[in-house]
Amino acid sequence: MTETLTENPLLTERFPIPFDSIKAGDVEPAIELLLKQMRQRLADVGGSDAARSYENVLLALDKMTEPLDFAVSVVRHLEGVATTPELRAAFNAIQEPVSMFYTSIPLDAKLWEAIKAVEQSGSVTGMAAVHQRFLKKTMSGFRRSGADLDPEGKKKLEAMDVELTKATTKFSENVLDATNSYELILTDESKLAGLPESARMAARESAKAKGKEGWRLTLQGPSYTAAMTYLDDRAIRRELYEAFNTRAASGRYDNRELLVEILRLRREKAGLLGYKDFADLVLEDRMAHRGEEAQAFLEDLHRKTKPFFEEENRSLAEMGKTLGYEDVEAWDASYLAEKQRKALYDFDEEELRPYFQLDRVVAGMFDIFSRVLGIKVIEEPGIPGWDPAVKYYRVEDAGSGELLGGFYSDWFPRENKRGGAWMDSLIIGNPEKGAPHLGIICGNLTPPVEDRPSLLTHREVETVFHEFGHLLHHTLSRVPIRTLAGTNVPWDFVELPSQIMENWCMEEDALRLFARHYKTGEAIPDELFQKMRRARTFRTANQQMRQLGFGMVDLKLHREYDASRGEDVLAYARKVLAQFSPAPLPEDYAMITSFTHLFSSPVAYGAGYYSYKWAEVLDADAFSRFRREGIFSTETGREYRRYILERGDSEDPAQLYRRFMGRDPDANALLERLGLLRAA
Repeated sequence: MTETLTENPLLTERFPIPFDSIKAGDVEPAIELLLKQMRQRLADVGGSDAARSYENVLLALDKMTEPLDFAVSVVRHLEGVATTPELRAAFNAIQEPVSMFYTSIPLDAKLWEAIKAVEQSGSVTGMAAVHQRFLKKTMSGFRRSGADLDPEGKKKLEAMDVELTKATTKFSENVLDATNSYELILTDESKLAGLPESARMAARESAKAKGKEGWRLTLQGPSYTAAMTYLDDRAIRRELYEAFNTRAASGRYDNRELLVEILRLRREKAGLLGYKDFADLVLEDRMAHRGEEAQAFLEDLHRKTKPFFEEENRSLAEMGKTLGYEDVEAWDASYLAEKQRKALYDFDEEELRPYFQLDRVVAGMFDIFSRVLGIKVIEEPGIPGWDPAVKYYRVEDAGSGELLGGFYSDWFPRENKRGGAWMDSLIIGNPEKGAPHLGIICGNLTPPVEDRPSLLTHREVETVFHEFGHLLHHTLSRVPIRTLAGTNVPWDFVELPSQIMENWCMEEDALRLFARHYKTGEAIPDELFQKMRRARTFRTANQQMRQLGFGMVDLKLHREYDASRGEDVLAYARKVLAQFSPAPLPEDYAMITSFTHLFSSPVAYGAGYYSYKWAEVLDADAFSRFRREGIFSTETGREYRRYILERGDSEDPAQLYRRFMGRDPDANALLERLGLLRAA
């Protein structure tokens, strides 16, 4: 614990953040004090009848929890990227009181009366549209959060939210621990046949780091993906597949009961608030509006994709037979697909890896979007992070030199870090008032090995661009209302700024800026690039079906599944996902118990995983304007920045999209990009 509370780094919002001085012992005393202050602020914002103005109620509410938001986001972030037993214990200790406080805000009767009084006064009518929208969304959000419940209902809701916070936190911890608890040590090098040299080196380095001989395969992304794609040994692939897809489904880290409990709590919460199901609750304020609409969207894409999906799978089965596979099992699909891709296009993804050195990819990405968006991204050495591999950057406007924001990057896997890739905000600023934004982008990319730098797959390159898109959405925001700024937009719109970025990774002119051999400096040979382009639509129906399956199982679990009817949740999820799988799923298939996107926080992507596909339609269509007007067009880029990146949720997302494109989205843009449109 710090010597005095006044020295506690979590109590002062600093830019950048002194991560090197934050300790687990700082967490509980800081949060205890902040909660005390926040409760007083909450009481003050309600105020007297005479003080019920837009400024004293709505604007005060927007800023009210800023100190607590900062401290909690920093602690949550550190627990996700540099966890220790002490930090985890401290984080778990604050979950209940923090959750109870946030839940209490819309349940505060005096505050709700004050907000309604502002609305009834009509004083907002003459204000700028962003303030009118803020009032409207605040009232809608309060109602969805239980503001109109009676005292008994509010008490029930508070208890539910606390239990949801506890259950989802434990779910996430179990996935991390289950992932880290598995390793496969190989001492016979012949068992590595087919595995690329980059993956072999990483496996050797992983074993050394654990003080072991041989090669160590794990369930972390780079190791698992390489093995499932290239490893010739079918038995090892099966072992890894089964371990990966039964994580947290039994034993010490069993998530099955937690999963059912989370679904029950979400369903009961929706019912308490007057909604048919959890999907309708969370989607009311999103572009889809209702669970039925989101599910119909997925079903339509499923119908249009299915004929191509079946063709691809028949073709894969034929390919398998030529290699002696009588049947294609789930652990064979990625392996056989890579063999098929190489046979059809003479293209091996690993051929690209030497051209995608991480540092050069990042520098090239900064160059591209500095041109397109009129910004500068500048690395600042010496800024303390939470790990030696962390880097810090500032973002400036290229014209004025105005500091727009800063961000940290953390790209490599560690055992004290959760899996996947993500962006998060640490400080929501207001650059027009000299308050820059601060965020982070994280991934679990292929790390450097021995004297070899980090060399990425093309998919990993897309991941870097994707997360940077989220980061730009945050750091370029010009919205004066915190809760409407940056990425605080409907979740079926939030993936547009990230997914559109991936398009530049397939453009030859963009690749020329950064895709160079890490030893020779040579650009990707044209022949290799053309192979990559020709292979672009290879098995895109399967890729699409995988995402549709995740979205569908999410909606069905939150709209239709009910454990009280006696159906096992794993069997239910497996039955849904089987319709989207290229091969039969094993009886013990249980990926749902490690699906952190859905179950790692009280809402997360729960009933919202469809958002990826929804936004993919938007991004495919929006990028058509860049392709038409120039992928480096400064005029198009400035309009994209002005109408999308800077505007947050200050207007209806559909209207923002129309401002940029001049029309509604064309749903066929995605199918066309994926090669899934039949000729007329």
